[in-house]
Amino acid sequence: MSHLTPTPPSYDTFTPTPYATPYENPGPTPDDRAAPAGAAPLFLIVDYNLSRIDEVRHLAERARARHGARVVLIRAEPGDTDRAVADEVIDLDPLRPDFAVMGEKLLTARRDRIRAGIVFSDNAVHSGADLLHRLGVPVDAPHLAEGAFSKYHYRLAESLASELLRAQGVMTPAFTRIASLDQLRRFAAEHPAGFVVKPSAEGNNRGVVAVRPGDDLTAAFAEVLPYLDGGVICEELIPHAREFSFDGLGDLEFLTEKVSATGRYPVEIAQVLPAALAPHEEATLKRAGRLANLLVGQCHGPFHNEIKLSDDGREAAVVEPNRRPAGMRIWALARWVYGIDLHHLWVDTAFGGTALPDRLTPGCEAATVMLGVSHDVSFSPADVPPGADPFADAVAATAAHLGLGEGELTVTEFSWLAPGRRELHAVARDNADFAAQGCVVLRSPRTGIRPVVHALREAWTHALDRVLAVPAPARKAR
Repeated sequence: MSHLTPTPPSYDTFTPTPYATPYENPGPTPDDRAAPAGAAPLFLIVDYNLSRIDEVRHLAERARARHGARVVLIRAEPGDTDRAVADEVIDLDPLRPDFAVMGEKLLTARRDRIRAGIVFSDNAVHSGADLLHRLGVPVDAPHLAEGAFSKYHYRLAESLASELLRAQGVMTPAFTRIASLDQLRRFAAEHPAGFVVKPSAEGNNRGVVAVRPGDDLTAAFAEVLPYLDGGVICEELIPHAREFSFDGLGDLEFLTEKVSATGRYPVEIAQVLPAALAPHEEATLKRAGRLANLLVGQCHGPFHNEIKLSDDGREAAVVEPNRRPAGMRIWALARWVYGIDLHHLWVDTAFGGTALPDRLTPGCEAATVMLGVSHDVSFSPADVPPGADPFADAVAATAAHLGLGEGELTVTEFSWLAPGRRELHAVARDNADFAAQGCVVLRSPRTGIRPVVHALREAWTHALDRVLAVPAPARKAR
């Protein structure tokens, strides 16, 4: 594959353009002529997380433009946004025990028109794959997909293959399912160096608590009580400090570096692409990532496996596997860094016959950075005065601090994480504790993207505090 150097899109702080195409879209081919609604092929999208609606829109547009398909979206309690994105919406909860059976009944009359389908949420990774399989749509193994939804089931799968995994340099942490404080205390006694307690199936680092020697076990258990009905597990603390993700689609793969907070709440604060690794470290991570894919049945679809790496780079441990595209805009970062649109490739491979590139060459560095607050506060994006742009201010301050020249550090995306008012903690407990997230691209020999991440997060809190300190009359005058 020849490398493409993307051109940054126009940037608007309050109206982000998260999927501005970094290279010219060739448009529909002669075979893309739209068919009548009653004869057009159908493309199924099974569920998604609300924060990823822009990605669903991007996928739907590709299915229509490239493959002449009508898009059917299946999710629980669909709203107007869903109806605006899809040609048809089916109200069905992927967590229903009979989801696949009901979905098959609803779509049986049109199954001869269903040409392709994808599963786009953790909640649907098992039931959605089962539905597509029942409808005769190519999909990765449904019966192994439970390991990509339940952290408990994944650890069970690991335990069955533990001897093989350890021989390949993959640590398999001890684990147990708990339902009481006494069970947590027993696990703590067996693992005095520390452990993690977390929900069996929950995303965005919600409910994950690292418990270290001397910590209050009662307080730790109280934090996971809301997740007890869905299952809670304790895991031996993985001793490796560095964390990465093994990302990709089918056989196409790349490694992303995760930057996490230290302390009680190990939340993600940034994702960096490409990861800075020695050849033997890259080999260790890819080996662990491929083995995780094997355990959860991934073959042709997307994956995002979170993996920790030892200091010497010889041992890895899988934090959790995912049979879906990465969050934190990692696929968007890949567009800037590698000049490749993984969402388009996902749709095209679902329809069959598309060859994936065998090599990715980075043309720059990029990062998604989580942006918090300097102190515990009740915050709404409406608190920011009209016309103020704290993210642009923070990026400019970061560039000046690191001695970067004009155009060496550019903004590609910015978005507030929620439109309403929320109580935010200065020490984020999960990703919902951040005010916003932004993506930047670095093209400079002067520094690397990692110093940019830390400088930008600090500059952001100062910039946000400055605009929030503007008196109300002055805000109205702007």
